[in-house]
Amino acid sequence: MTSRLLAFLAALLLCSCATTGATDPRDPWEGMNRGTFKFNDAMDKAILKPIATGYDKVLPGPVKTGVNNFYENVADIATGLNNILQGKPVDGINDLGRVVMNTIFGVAGLFDVASEAGLEKHSEDFGQTLGVWGVPPGPYFVIPFLGPSTVRDAPARAVDPGWYYGYLIDNPTVSWSTWALDQVRIRANLLKAEKVLDEAALDKYQFIRDAWLQRRRNQVYDGNPPKEKEEE
Repeated sequence: MTSRLLAFLAALLLCSCATTGATDPRDPWEGMNRGTFKFNDAMDKAILKPIATGYDKVLPGPVKTGVNNFYENVADIATGLNNILQGKPVDGINDLGRVVMNTIFGVAGLFDVASEAGLEKHSEDFGQTLGVWGVPPGPYFVIPFLGPSTVRDAPARAVDPGWYYGYLIDNPTVSWSTWALDQVRIRANLLKAEKVLDEAALDKYQFIRDAWLQRRRNQVYDGNPPKEKEEE
């Protein structure tokens, strides 16, 4: 997975270099977005990145894998529901079956026994579902603290079940700690890719924007997006 991500970033770098300086119609609020991006980047360097670096260095590999598996198992619930909403019931049943199998036989999701059993893992959210339904992405939009999004995807975050799992825990300390651990492990998973970005990108903002928008389009079309006008 990491090698494919690094190759994807390298490919996006070439596209970014070729279009440096051009105004992107997908990003009409670039001035505001760049300001938010700088704020998010400063907060990341001051708080989240140091914590994620310590997490990555201190925890053994098997423990980090178990943490990732636990949160990915929870995410499979939303993935299954969104696949059903997108008209892919077979994939949806597959995803919900993963949750049942990993929760029961994988010690509450710490072990991904479903993948070993041949149940393919997907990744879907309500923003992708809206895209499948024909809702256009709208302008690129950087959310404070949360990062890249679009006018379509930003409000769709509030619909996905992942935002509400924490409320099922009565203890506020445990609830917030669970949420914080999720953010730290996500950030730690990006450390290797970040090294490539910092060393290669001429314009970090533009590189991340182009990479995110291209990846998002691929997600909506399940990796097979139609050609855009400039490509034709």
